[in-house]
Amino acid sequence: MSLASIRAKKEMTETLKNTVKEVVHLASEPFTETEMLEQWLKYAQRLENKGQHIVASLITINQPTLEGTTIIHELPNESSKLDFEKDKEFLGYLRGKLHNHDITIEVRVNEALVMKKAYSNQDKYNRLVELNPNLELMRNLFGLDVND
Repeated sequence: MSLASIRAKKEMTETLKNTVKEVVHLASEPFTETEMLEQWLKYAQRLENKGQHIVASLITINQPTLEGTTIIHELPNESSKLDFEKDKEFLGYLRGKLHNHDITIEVRVNEALVMKKAYSNQDKYNRLVELNPNLELMRNLFGLDVND
């Protein structure tokens, strides 16, 4: 070891000590479930506008729930889960819009989750009444029949 190398090593350690490490603090603002749902649906609409209908329908297949900063989303099968998880931008979008980088999305497969489909006229009518109860009032007012 030469004196020059010892001096260079000493200077290097001094410069490393003087180097200030920048600590990055990521935003972690609180948010409500309503705010989360609003951004959730906005993202789904954005995907619809881009023509990505499959992922948009997976996002809107049911309403997610919030547990702390974890968003719980249930999907009907494993292949839906895989398709949902392919969208890497979604989590970043939610973190940015809600100003909270602690957000995580937990996808659960619930095979009991079945889309209700209306097959008969009565089933279709019952579904419409669920959406708008005033329909029953109008049916009675005008004396309409649900069957053919």
